[in-house]
Amino acid sequence: MIAPVAITCGDPAGIGPDLVLQLPQQVTDVPLVILADREVLAQRARQLNLNITLHDWLPGGQLADNGVAVWHQPSGADVQPGKPDPATAQSILTLLDRAADGCMNGTFSAMVTAPLAKHVIREGALAGFTGHTEYLCQRAGVDRVVMLLVAGELRVALATTHLPLRNVAAAISENLILDTARILEHDLRVHFGIDTPRILVLGLNPHAGENGHLGDEELQIIIPALERLRSEGMQLTGPLPADTAFTPRQLQGHDAVLAMYHDQGLPVLKYAGFGEAVNITLGLPFIRTSVDHGTAFELAGSGRAEPGSLIAATRLAARLAQQKLTLEN
Repeated sequence: MIAPVAITCGDPAGIGPDLVLQLPQQVTDVPLVILADREVLAQRARQLNLNITLHDWLPGGQLADNGVAVWHQPSGADVQPGKPDPATAQSILTLLDRAADGCMNGTFSAMVTAPLAKHVIREGALAGFTGHTEYLCQRAGVDRVVMLLVAGELRVALATTHLPLRNVAAAISENLILDTARILEHDLRVHFGIDTPRILVLGLNPHAGENGHLGDEELQIIIPALERLRSEGMQLTGPLPADTAFTPRQLQGHDAVLAMYHDQGLPVLKYAGFGEAVNITLGLPFIRTSVDHGTAFELAGSGRAEPGSLIAATRLAARLAQQKLTLEN
């Protein structure tokens, strides 16, 4: 049996508490620990008319046979659904730290994150905060991580993540492409059990630069990087124009797509599986998955928040953790 999977609650004023309270009833075959403010969960359960027993849990403790195990962390403010408060920012980060550190010391087999609001963290705790992915990269002490989103059989990885569009071209470098593709290829083999991953790579510019007429990043950066990776034995296609790469004919025979920036690859993936897609951070020394949506403050406490993506993220995290445990043994 794998160690418990840690579920961080995200922003307590968002739909995170709504979602995690539904999780134990939907995923009954995975040991779970919810990292959250116990009182926020109890309040939200009453609002949603959920009859749930909350058990206090600390590392080394046993999971109860019924109810929900909660590693309590005070939120730092009086939480009102739908009303984000920067005073909760440090508590949100503490939950992430506990989950990440627990994964690295063996307390947890994986971590799953409910959504947070970046502006809340920036205003209340960490001015330079850009997202879960970058924060966990720093916490784990690794040089680079890769954001991969999965919807069914479609997997889309990103070379750059949360950057203003005007900064993307300057961020694309040969080393970035090399590192990202190597992490993607490695984790497709290790985590997904794909012996020889086949990766479709997008160009940066319209028509993949059209031989330099619409931008030269393909000629100067992307193509040389792909040639070097092919010399290492990687199976790569591209760079292809993003407007045609996601057609069934192009996707056939590929295990993942590598996009150059956030809104180049993710609109297609979210159209294909929004509400059921999973965000995975590759390159970490532990397994981390997340939902494919935001905090939806307007839905908090309403009973209308759909837990599909969190359920999918939890099941995938458990499956990857079980595969890792099997390989290690």
